[in-house]
Amino acid sequence: MNYTKYIFAAIALCLVTSCASPKEDYQPECRLVEVGKGYSQTAVNTAVFRANSLVTHGDEQYICYYDAEGYVTLGKRKLGSTEWQILRSQYKGNVTDGHNTISMMVDGDGFVHVSFDHHGNPLNYCRNIAPGSLTLGDEEAMTGVDEADVTYPEFYTLQGGDLLFAYRSGASGRGNLVMNRYDLKTKSWTRVQDVLIDGENERNAYWQLYVDGRGVIHLSWVWRETWLVETNHDLCYAKSEDGGKTWLKSTGEHYDLPIRLGNAEFACRIPQGSELINQTSMSTDEMGHPYIATYWRSEGDSVPQYRLVWNDGNGWQCAQVSDRRTPFSLSGGGTKMIPIARPRIVTDGQRAWYIVRDEEHGSKVSVYYTDDIRQPPNWTLRDLTDFPVHAWEPSYDTELWKKSNLLHLFVQDTRQGDGERTVVSDPQMVYVLEVK
Repeated sequence: MNYTKYIFAAIALCLVTSCASPKEDYQPECRLVEVGKGYSQTAVNTAVFRANSLVTHGDEQYICYYDAEGYVTLGKRKLGSTEWQILRSQYKGNVTDGHNTISMMVDGDGFVHVSFDHHGNPLNYCRNIAPGSLTLGDEEAMTGVDEADVTYPEFYTLQGGDLLFAYRSGASGRGNLVMNRYDLKTKSWTRVQDVLIDGENERNAYWQLYVDGRGVIHLSWVWRETWLVETNHDLCYAKSEDGGKTWLKSTGEHYDLPIRLGNAEFACRIPQGSELINQTSMSTDEMGHPYIATYWRSEGDSVPQYRLVWNDGNGWQCAQVSDRRTPFSLSGGGTKMIPIARPRIVTDGQRAWYIVRDEEHGSKVSVYYTDDIRQPPNWTLRDLTDFPVHAWEPSYDTELWKKSNLLHLFVQDTRQGDGERTVVSDPQMVYVLEVK
């Protein structure tokens, strides 16, 4: 196949949708860089809760994905180059389960940390053997505590080059959020929170986390009462200014830990049965005000809409981003093949990119853009690819964004069957989509 047609400098004009007046002048420039072919019969390479799929350290960018045969694969390139070094590791994942993603981060010394293949499994964690190497060492424990039932592992960088590692201990509907910290000086992990958010054996929190430029950890989540996705409800918030030791509400009031349903700050009240999705994304502006991207259905309406929930320093606000026309319903358990992607938001403090995929618009990589998120925004919808990506959800190079305000997205055309089912599909090319 000739992929040169996918490398383009300006995007077609056709699709413009906004909840306010559209801005016709926004035309992002993009470059699509091939990496290698990966497994595509589930969304295991493209779930939104990958943190991260791409990481820049210095002038090198790292990537991780499952290859065509399900092996954990690492790659790196010099920023700006189209040539990748690729190495298949000795580790293989259960790629037929879309939960079992790979999470990666690079610490301040240049070591790559990788966690992979979890859906209620014992911890799978390793590091590369030397800074800059693509060779992974042996698996190892972190703290050795609560590591027998791990789901949704996520790495984040902290100021000074330390790492934060978050995961769910326990099952859907009765799990708890656990946090560890990696110390560069000792090269070891310690427990920060045994149970940060406590489901009280009745529910669990599905979270999204963001560390801002000042090192503040922002956390938001929805509650789920059972393993069924339709029992998602409400959107809550907390933040930490000391690396996760103590936690605050947006008002500055201290939480008595662990956080439970009864003492949580509600950013937005959303009842069960609202097609509220779990595990989306958040970001902040330069003042540290949080912005949470998500979707749900308004009462009396059958069409879920993309939403933005944010705190402007005076209180919580909510606005509709999309103007979708196609109804769908979330129900049941397991990974779902949903006609829209869970959204990813990035902002430089003024402009914002709300990244989506919507079957209503051809299932392409698309973005809602506004040039002033601090005002009631006017959103413009533009496509970033001219081909469909089906079950893809957005993940991006958070470290490159924080350093240079450059948006690089992990892109692969993947499929997903409801309830952890696979869909027959040949291995598909993994790309990095560079958006200017």
